[in-house]
Amino acid sequence: MILPWFIAKKYVFSKKDSKFINFISVISIVGIALGVATLIIALSVLNGFEKTLTDKVVNFDSHIKITSFQNVLPDYKTTLPKLENYLEDFDPTIVPFASKLAIVGKGRIKEGLNLIGMSKNSPKPAFIRDIVKGKFLLSDSNSNLIVIGKNLANKLFLNVGDEVTVFALNNDQIPSPTNLPNIEKFKVSGIFESGMSEYDDMYAYIGLKTAQKLFGIGDNITGYNIRLGDISKLDSLANFLSKKLRYPNFVRTVYQLHNNIFTWIDLQKKPIPIILGLIIIVAVFNIIGTLLMVVLEKTNSIGVLKSLGAKRKQIVGIFIIQGITLAIAGIILGTALATLLMELQLRFDIIKIPSSVYFMSKVPIQINSDIYFLVSITTFVLCILASVIPSFIASRIRPIESLRFN
Repeated sequence: MILPWFIAKKYVFSKKDSKFINFISVISIVGIALGVATLIIALSVLNGFEKTLTDKVVNFDSHIKITSFQNVLPDYKTTLPKLENYLEDFDPTIVPFASKLAIVGKGRIKEGLNLIGMSKNSPKPAFIRDIVKGKFLLSDSNSNLIVIGKNLANKLFLNVGDEVTVFALNNDQIPSPTNLPNIEKFKVSGIFESGMSEYDDMYAYIGLKTAQKLFGIGDNITGYNIRLGDISKLDSLANFLSKKLRYPNFVRTVYQLHNNIFTWIDLQKKPIPIILGLIIIVAVFNIIGTLLMVVLEKTNSIGVLKSLGAKRKQIVGIFIIQGITLAIAGIILGTALATLLMELQLRFDIIKIPSSVYFMSKVPIQINSDIYFLVSITTFVLCILASVIPSFIASRIRPIESLRFN
């Protein structure tokens, strides 16, 4: 057995020598383990949060939304085939819609909302995760149907089959004795839940022809929702459509529509390097402190080794091996602790968060082997570097002085 490894093993695991040193070693291992676990969990939650929120927003309604610089987009039936032709290589789903702000009420309770008219044959919006009650059923006939969000239904005490009254401006004109607002009654056909309470609170869907009549916009629409099978060229496609369609069409990608959310995600990531740096520094000082205590405790032993012919490299090796041993033990314990805590969260949903603030109801965690590898390697390298200082100090001890030290 190599001399430095043999002696380092004795220093770390010996029960006959100083119990205080062994206790300090345990504290160092626990400190490294907590640092590693914290780093892994923090990065996994951050990645999960970013991925979940990005997926929710990107899948919310459309990848590209075309609206109008004016109130409406005319001649949509001739524009629709052109859009399909432009985007045929990207597996597009194009849904014309008519959307305006409106007021919905039942009895004395009134709420504002974004009322969206879609063809009854259009696919259900991608962001609708579940239909809690009823069906996503729209109608352009005389029996007006409406699909509303869960939060809005709770505010208005609505259930499937209940009637609500919708108030909308006629062609976006201020109400007057000669221009009264349009008022229609609707029957609730379905209640949806998206998992993002903000949208469950402010969106409702009706038939396209019913919406055109309610808003007083004739046979026009207010925009197109476009979903693509491939979004790798989203920005260039949006620029292409802007040049092709021209005024009054206003083309925006999902990243432009929800720029505030993506900016918020980036802002959340900025403090992470500082936090990680502080945790790493604590782990490094744990190693340095432990090994310095060993140096002080074992000064006499180091002197004996040097008087017996131990070389400086062997003395340095003893403390570097000890640092490596503490690092490996701490990393293994930390990764195991992080995995256990994250699995408990994923299985039992122990920690809940308000969906009205974070757009999700539970802590998102993305377990990634790259995070484990990055944290483990970084910690290991820093622990080795931290071991150099005490080992260098130990190697400079003179045998005569060390023997007098006792």
